[in-house]
Amino acid sequence: MNLHVRTGLYSLLGGLCFTASALGAGHFWLWWLCGAITVAALAPVVRFGPRHVLAQVGALWLVLVVVGLVCTLSEGVVFYPAMKAEALRDLIGGSVMYLLVALVLTGLARALKLRAPEAYAIEHRSTGIAIPLVLLAGLSYVVYYQIFGMIAYEFFTKQYYPHAAEQVAALGAWFWFYQWGRGTLMVLALLPIVYTLRLRRWPAALAVGLLVWIAGGGAALLVPNPMMVAAQRYAHILEIMTQNVSLGMTAVFLLRSRAAKATVQPAIAA
Repeated sequence: MNLHVRTGLYSLLGGLCFTASALGAGHFWLWWLCGAITVAALAPVVRFGPRHVLAQVGALWLVLVVVGLVCTLSEGVVFYPAMKAEALRDLIGGSVMYLLVALVLTGLARALKLRAPEAYAIEHRSTGIAIPLVLLAGLSYVVYYQIFGMIAYEFFTKQYYPHAAEQVAALGAWFWFYQWGRGTLMVLALLPIVYTLRLRRWPAALAVGLLVWIAGGGAALLVPNPMMVAAQRYAHILEIMTQNVSLGMTAVFLLRSRAAKATVQPAIAA
């Protein structure tokens, strides 16, 4: 099988890991589609990311848990405080499930021999420079949230959240510090990928941006849920795309040196 066929097979087989949710909620085929899209977004990580098994498992698990669970569930809790107990339960159960998913996806990638035959040496920012840049990347999320969130709210989702503006106003400046922390947390979860993804700067930025969108709710919102009507879910998919793709690309552009050039090195056996 050529690489494209193996990558497609990886997405389809790996997508089955996400169908466990269908046992209680139904919609098996949509959960499979959600999983296949998520695994396809993770494919660059298993192909060009961390070489070692444990590092790869950790990178996959971090992005699935932090971007896919922590930062999405915490957003819901801000507007619906009564969901705290349910969110905590979903976080614990989801974290365990995603650890198993990360293990399966890493093993499947090895079995299908998806690892790129060559590796690129990527120049990193120094720690002293990287720390403020991580905070700056997190702050950029506040800007994207304000711009794209406002557009989505005014033109698409206002009818579903008639009291959202009052809730944000009541929270005051804390709400924006919270969004800064949320953006920074996503950037921190992406660091193992940003610093090991052996792609040139622009392809790496696109790959990370798409991953943050897909894992951050872009795929999961394809599946019906009792809290949102279809039009509401689709509007949020577009909203998350504008915010999260921008965040992921910003993180790569800030943390990968502009002057750095990827240089081919001999592959190291996994």
